[in-house]
Amino acid sequence: MQLAQPRIEVSISSQRLSLWDGDRLVRSWPVSTSKYGIGFKEGSLKTPVGGFVVKEKHGDGAEEGTIFKSRQPVGVWRPGMDVEEDLVLTRILRLDGIEGRNANTFDRYVYIHGTNGEDRIGRPASHGCVRLRNREMVELFEMVPVGTRVWIEV
Repeated sequence: MQLAQPRIEVSISSQRLSLWDGDRLVRSWPVSTSKYGIGFKEGSLKTPVGGFVVKEKHGDGAEEGTIFKSRQPVGVWRPGMDVEEDLVLTRILRLDGIEGRNANTFDRYVYIHGTNGEDRIGRPASHGCVRLRNREMVELFEMVPVGTRVWIEV
């Protein structure tokens, strides 16, 4: 589905991501933001707030569950695999802050991405990124181009 005026809104308080096309709500999914709260400091593992833009997209055409390290595919995670690590899976939307307070977001590697912690979706559990269920991440990825505006709010 091609959208004329896509934009993403993330609500930390409701743990939801909403995809809009202009004034029309297209889809809304539960997410997981940082278990450490809101913040902008490098190394804080906190989710930044404010205005952003999707600067890069990674994983187009990759198998659902593809594991990414430094935005490169390195394997495939399958449900039931015993992994302690918080994996970046399936697709990546890399964010760039467009405000002074969040200008370091790109360098902090803050993403919207799939996760091996799908059981924690709907509550704060990430290390700063916005996580979606893998199937939903594929849907979102297909609908938004590089340059899509993103707003993350409390």
